[in-house]
Amino acid sequence: MSVLAADLKIYNSGGAANSNPNASLGGAVSSVEIVDNTLHNLFDAVTGDEHTAGDIEYRAIFFKNTSAETAYNVKFWIESNTTGADSAITIAKETASGSPIQTVANESTAPTGLSFVTAVDQANALSLGDMSAGTVYGIWIKRTITAGSTPQANDTAVLKVYVDTL
Repeated sequence: MSVLAADLKIYNSGGAANSNPNASLGGAVSSVEIVDNTLHNLFDAVTGDEHTAGDIEYRAIFFKNTSAETAYNVKFWIESNTTGADSAITIAKETASGSPIQTVANESTAPTGLSFVTAVDQANALSLGDMSAGTVYGIWIKRTITAGSTPQANDTAVLKVYVDTL
């Protein structure tokens, strides 16, 4: 048997039943899976004031292997960065697998001890190593809006996961 794509899931952080992406600021893994291909499934809309002044916000998510098998050589990267010219995301991983992870006071507070990277492809991806059945890994996402930027409707990005199959 092998790990299937359906076995690899992304969850909110922020506690056992947190379904509010704006509250995904670290802590324990939620039982609520993040819905794919849904606008504002992780970050809220950028306001006019945030475009004018610039803004940096953070979210913490959990990547989980829900398979009964080990997922080998797991890698996580940004397949396509934001569609807006004046925005970008970068990602960082917590130093060890498991839950809970560090919690930040609000979406403007940076998590400590992490290095955010662009991770634009598999060669530059965050390496999560081998993840046994049920293992979770905390991933932080940083969204940067450049000051004086032009609002962008439906500004999206795509994250990708790779797992070796045996």
